[in-house]
Amino acid sequence: MFRKLGWALNQRSWSMKRLHNVEQPGPATAMANNHLPMLDAVHEVAIYVHRFHNLDLFDQGWYRIKITMRWENDESSYPGIPARVAQYEAPHVDSDKLCRVWRIDDIDNSFSTPPFRIKYARQDVFLCIMVSFYLSFGGYEGKSASAVILRFELMHSPLSNVRPELQSSLDHCSTAVHEYRIPPKALLGLHSYCPVHFDSLHTVLVDASVHISLLRAGYRTPRLKVPSDNLASEGTHGEDSVLSNKIRLIKALIAAHNILLEDLRILSKGIDQAIDLTGISSKLESTDGEASQLDNPQGSAENAADYFKLQTEGDFQTLSSDDLLSLFRSLGNQLLYLWNKFLMFHREHKMKIMEFLHNSWANDRKAEWSIWMVYSKVENLEMPHHCLSNRVEGTSPQNSLYGRGRSLSLRRSRDEPIQTALTRAELHRRGIAHMRINNRSLQDMFIFGDPLHVPIIIVERMANIQRSISVNSYFIPLEGKAEHTLKNGPSAMNKPPASSPQKNEHALRVGHHLDLRLIRNQWLLIDPKVHFLMSESNEDRTSEDFREMGSRLAKEVISFLNKKISKASMSGNLKNIKLSFVGHSIGNLIIRTALAEKIMEPYLRYLYTFVSMSGPHLGYLYSSNSIFNSGLWLLKKLKGTQCIHQLTFTDDPDLENTFIYNLSKKKTLANFRNVVLLSSPQDGYVPYHSARIEPCSAASSDPSKRGKIFLEMLNNCLDQIRALSDHRVVMRCDINFDTSSYGKNLNTLIGRAAHIEFLESDIFAKFIMWSFPEMFR
Repeated sequence: MFRKLGWALNQRSWSMKRLHNVEQPGPATAMANNHLPMLDAVHEVAIYVHRFHNLDLFDQGWYRIKITMRWENDESSYPGIPARVAQYEAPHVDSDKLCRVWRIDDIDNSFSTPPFRIKYARQDVFLCIMVSFYLSFGGYEGKSASAVILRFELMHSPLSNVRPELQSSLDHCSTAVHEYRIPPKALLGLHSYCPVHFDSLHTVLVDASVHISLLRAGYRTPRLKVPSDNLASEGTHGEDSVLSNKIRLIKALIAAHNILLEDLRILSKGIDQAIDLTGISSKLESTDGEASQLDNPQGSAENAADYFKLQTEGDFQTLSSDDLLSLFRSLGNQLLYLWNKFLMFHREHKMKIMEFLHNSWANDRKAEWSIWMVYSKVENLEMPHHCLSNRVEGTSPQNSLYGRGRSLSLRRSRDEPIQTALTRAELHRRGIAHMRINNRSLQDMFIFGDPLHVPIIIVERMANIQRSISVNSYFIPLEGKAEHTLKNGPSAMNKPPASSPQKNEHALRVGHHLDLRLIRNQWLLIDPKVHFLMSESNEDRTSEDFREMGSRLAKEVISFLNKKISKASMSGNLKNIKLSFVGHSIGNLIIRTALAEKIMEPYLRYLYTFVSMSGPHLGYLYSSNSIFNSGLWLLKKLKGTQCIHQLTFTDDPDLENTFIYNLSKKKTLANFRNVVLLSSPQDGYVPYHSARIEPCSAASSDPSKRGKIFLEMLNNCLDQIRALSDHRVVMRCDINFDTSSYGKNLNTLIGRAAHIEFLESDIFAKFIMWSFPEMFR
């Protein structure tokens, strides 16, 4: 094995020579190059692949991770070349689960981890391997503003009964890809956590981190990008170009030096471990054994940084070629010294550094993903209660407190809530099209690959909820400038809970509905200790009476809880229980029905977070989708489906005896600490107002008993989700999917496509859950 490793490293040295291959200069440039040799540098990208955690792979077998790098805008240029590999910790796995041979392919310049065997879900494989790639400094060839694509491929071999020593000879097929974009700014210096999830059909978590610096590489003759006869006609312009490239490189090295020095300070402070940076001297030996002429008596990194900062503000054109070469040597030596300091520091504190980078990454998600999230706070206008009786008896809205003009204006603003929501999201999407995202953070290509196709999420936190009098007196958005809402919106909604749970507690949460696998996986990434119940008690029985489905779910939940509580109690780790529910579509009504069961009463005090995904909480009393309504009518006539009768309030001639009306009177939402109502204006399966638990213009203008019943039902639900304390969070999240990929078909016409998108897309869930992690942790 060691021979193989040594051979691979020798091949890397050969590859580096290939990277800096010297082309024969044309006659017009020979004289210039004799006096002005081109200096060179490389971006070193160190990738630490620590752990492979299987969340939801469907196939057993042998897997490996293949890593490649390339320039984003020029795939034909030199790619990233694997330069060195280090096993920084001995993997603690069984011999039949991990092969010890990694692979470097000189054809596609890729690195592949040793193969490892996956047998079951929630399995950990600690790879503990570092691979370092070299990228030629792109400033000479116009790539200084180009990004780099870091590509992870999941390779799979279905053969399970093969001995580990033979795994290196097996062919692995690519099954999934996850790419990150390294922006140009990050190529000068970066230390970042880099989670690899692949796709929804291959849900894993690869704990990895990426570390980048620009280092000195030696000398080379510049490549010719134009014919030599053109250079001959320009006279001495070739010499000016070489000098300009020297200055560009030295400025990049200065920036990389300052970034690396500052990042080392941040890492040292973040993990509370001192790092010695006082041994850096500007009189470091250069590669040819000559000392630098720069004088830095105290020999500290800080003084060197100050000197380099002054140089960036000076005129490099006044420096001689020898001075530039001396500065290049000194910078290169100090950068190499700092880089080696980091590598040793990482070796000693690898787990603390990984944890610090992970926490920094999690905190930064809120700011990064706010590009697609619009935050606003919503409050209601207070109305005297005596107006309720006037409204119910059919008094016209213009007789209300605000008078004719104000009432009509408010009515017009609420007549088309769906169109208003769509327009608002579309305007925000157009704004994203004109944005230039230019920072120093890794960019997940699942999101940044096509930003315009990412869902727009409008988050409304509801405060001071009071009983609704009519549609004219309900929530009025209070929106400031976009900069204010994006900056201050999340922090206002993320108040810490009154009592944080112990770190060693068992948090018990219950997920509902088998189709919510993507939500479960995101939740597990936030809190790996969570216990999930993917309910199966109503599988293929969702057309029955809601009372029967709710009873079955309640029994299933209690059985699950008792087993988990008993197990946790025996180990002595049970400190606190948080019971959360997630429902999609009519699953939300099944959840609320189960919570109304008497056998659930002892567990209501544990309720924590309720996530409702497009739930018809107010039924279909005022559904505006004529095509969908026709389908419901056919189901009632042909099959007599009981739950359809209950959803459409035809399960009893007296509306006050209908199921959903009476469900609204039961305190099914009152005990949750957090209530999140997810809706979409593109969803035609569930009425928009019903999913959001908000007024409906058709109900407000209906003087019949239907209008009265709807208003009572609405107020019954609002009474339950009223924020009784500063620590309770009640949010509406409007999900606006990109409909350009839907095409024109029946699913789009009837609104089914968006309804199913809640189950097939996890980007919106990732945004919400990582932006408000305290509700899911």
